[in-house]
Amino acid sequence: AASAPKPLPSSGPKSLREMPHPLATSSSEEMGPALTPSPDLLLPRSIADKDLSLPNGTPVDTSSPASSSSLLNRLQLDDDLDVETRDLFVTVDDPKKHVCTMETYITYRVTTKTTRAEFDLPEYSVRRRYQDFDWLRNKLEESQPTHLIPPLPEKFVVKGVVDRFSEEFVETRRKALDKFLKRITDHPVLSFNEHFSIFLTAKDLNAYKKQGMALLSKMGESVKYVTGGYKLRSRPLEFAAIGDYLDTFSLKLGTIDRIAQRIIKEQLEYLVELREYGPVYSTWGGLEVELSEPLEGVSACIGNCCTALEELSEDMTEDFLPVLREYILYAESMKNVLKKRDQVQAEYEAKLEAVALKREDRPKVPTDVEKCQDRVECFNADLKADMERWQSNKRQDFRQLLMGMADKNIQYYEK
Repeated sequence: AASAPKPLPSSGPKSLREMPHPLATSSSEEMGPALTPSPDLLLPRSIADKDLSLPNGTPVDTSSPASSSSLLNRLQLDDDLDVETRDLFVTVDDPKKHVCTMETYITYRVTTKTTRAEFDLPEYSVRRRYQDFDWLRNKLEESQPTHLIPPLPEKFVVKGVVDRFSEEFVETRRKALDKFLKRITDHPVLSFNEHFSIFLTAKDLNAYKKQGMALLSKMGESVKYVTGGYKLRSRPLEFAAIGDYLDTFSLKLGTIDRIAQRIIKEQLEYLVELREYGPVYSTWGGLEVELSEPLEGVSACIGNCCTALEELSEDMTEDFLPVLREYILYAESMKNVLKKRDQVQAEYEAKLEAVALKREDRPKVPTDVEKCQDRVECFNADLKADMERWQSNKRQDFRQLLMGMADKNIQYYEK
């Protein structure tokens, strides 16, 4: 069991151009944690220029599969390979509806199993509602401003469009909250955060919520430093490249999200028509005995099409759309961390200029300027390390998602 936080891997002086491209894959990069450098972050290599392979190194046959054997079952994800090295496991399940005089809300059971020394017990089970998860995320942002905090699913739902107490909505939210906690658990710094431990173990969270900003770290206070209108000279090229990439990524993913929602809407409208269409043949068959067998066959065929289309639409709604939404929110979170980094750099530049004007009086650089420089370097290292982690997770998630959806479509057309 680990008793001290694991150091977050830093990319050090490595430039962003040496970091792996978000869309690039190769058999060597998927074999282990060592990532193959890409020549350029923003220029994807053509898929046709290289052989495709699964994460375990197995070449992918790009021809049509001979049967409906699931491509997803052949996929091994890196995060399944290091289960034995983990010492903290968290799950979110068992949603329950609570009806009170003032409000109605859903709580979820959060179960924690751990071998870490800083926990008093090996297992905990607490119930949390959405606003508790929101409290945790805000606390993580305050106390760990240099790190990328995973996003939560959106809180507000348009009334009349989605019933927030429906079984489907609650299950979709449960999956998103479970993924949120697992992202934190897998992070070598966030998983050791004091607020995260409180969230997992405290029976009554309200007592900690009332403490307000008392536990805010010095780093968090520094990020909130007002630079007096000082404008950043220029964002370093590698962070400017990250910003440009996130803008493009958000734009493209937003387009995919809108089109996917439109496709699902059209599928559901088509499904309504199909359900009205099938019984017509059954009724017709009852009127003409000589044609009853082929007409019943057509009716049964349309029934099969209805079932298959309903399953496909459910998979799109429950599996495809939530991942798109999560990564759109993820990109916004990363942009916010970039802004905080710029604030710290602006503070450092402003102090440096102030020192330069008084250099003849104070030849030595003041300690507070050196500390500010350290904060900038710390921010840079943490941000680059989290960006690499995010890109790695994104490649795995989207590979699993897209191969899974391709497989579901194959099964749909076979049916």
